[in-house]
Amino acid sequence: MVGRFGGSLLGICLLLSGCSRPAGSGEARDPAAASAALPAVEAGELRPLGAFAGLSEGPDRAAALFTEASRVLLHPRCVNCHVEGDSPAQGMTFALHEPPVVRGVDDRGVVGMECAGCHQDRNLELSRVPGAPDWRLPPQAMAWVGRTPDALCEQLKDRGRNGGRTLAEVVDHVGHDAFVTWGWAPGADRQAAPGSQQEFAAILSSWADNGGACPPRTAASDD
Repeated sequence: MVGRFGGSLLGICLLLSGCSRPAGSGEARDPAAASAALPAVEAGELRPLGAFAGLSEGPDRAAALFTEASRVLLHPRCVNCHVEGDSPAQGMTFALHEPPVVRGVDDRGVVGMECAGCHQDRNLELSRVPGAPDWRLPPQAMAWVGRTPDALCEQLKDRGRNGGRTLAEVVDHVGHDAFVTWGWAPGADRQAAPGSQQEFAAILSSWADNGGACPPRTAASDD
């Protein structure tokens, strides 16, 4: 108890009597509690930027914004390609790609089984083959299957693991890259990523504008 509250009378007061923190105490709010105060949202939607206006600018707001963005980044439309190994996944359950393929030396398949052999620059509705310009696997350094939001946030800020991009370039990439656009227009009966590309880019842009702080670490972050 003393370790948690630093032995302060304020901490003991909060724990035992439930009294409120004095105004202007200067202590940061718990980001998890702040995020919990956000309005509910449907699975296929993203919260509008206005929903985060009640959070203090800076780390609290940035952490909540990235948590929201992670709902897109960790959706199957993204993680099926951001894989650790040599083969992409498909569907909503991370099923192995059919037919079996491997990334090859340039992440675009191997001779005779190149990605572009099946995936064109647009969805093929009759054959149900998805497509977008320059269909490929991201480099293995950009793999994020199984990442927690906080670990993914740190990775996305690391230029050694994000394609060498600054935060501004990351925002521009997710907002304008045609391959990223496919996540919201996957064709056939595939489930699209939450929200829209424009909403997603706006959330990441506001995250960067608020300093790019990451959500709190979780126990799963160390697994």
